[in-house]
Amino acid sequence: MPAQDLRAATEFYAGLGFSLAEVGETRRYPYAVATDGRVSIGMHGVEDLAPTVSFVRPDLVAHLDRYESLGVTLELRRLGGDVFNEIGWRDPGGNPVRLLEARTFSPPPTPSGNRTACGYFREIALPASARVASRAQWERLGFVALDEEGPLGSCTICTSDTLTLGLYEPRRIPRPTVVFESDDLPRVSTALTALGTSVNADTDEDGELTSLRCDAPEGTPLRILRAE
Repeated sequence: MPAQDLRAATEFYAGLGFSLAEVGETRRYPYAVATDGRVSIGMHGVEDLAPTVSFVRPDLVAHLDRYESLGVTLELRRLGGDVFNEIGWRDPGGNPVRLLEARTFSPPPTPSGNRTACGYFREIALPASARVASRAQWERLGFVALDEEGPLGSCTICTSDTLTLGLYEPRRIPRPTVVFESDDLPRVSTALTALGTSVNADTDEDGELTSLRCDAPEGTPLRILRAE
């Protein structure tokens, strides 16, 4: 995510219990990374960057032909002996995807099963205007896809051994969103409010909280669902 105020963004995530990773000098601009051990949120001090789903692929150059054969149209191809190798494209829903040859940060020691004030990381929810085509591409990339009716509505869940993606109608998920689940939404709301965050709440017919919605300081949409 682009982040104009890195200090505010890092203080926000640290206040929720995320660990801040040690970053290197890979980028020519300042950046930071917050992680709960399952998802890492990169905050980049540049403006011309769209929210991007990023993965690490060691020996990226050796596997380049494979990705092109899977039907992705590369928009970014930064390769060479004197650069940090990375490639990028957009999925059929228009969401930017990037593959890096190595991490740009050192993962901090995070206790197994660590949970932040947001609860347990569930998925990255993506707007999918072409859900069938998006599902097909993520399946070609090795994800296992399943259509379901979830708490955020009809969706396609794409899972791998490291990450779960949810593909949704853009009217339900208009922007890439980091989704958590918690068995104590009032406590989550209190934690977010204490950090000066404006929180929107959804309730069921009995008036019980079902989810919370907010934007982190750098603009990342967060959604916290009631754990079932």
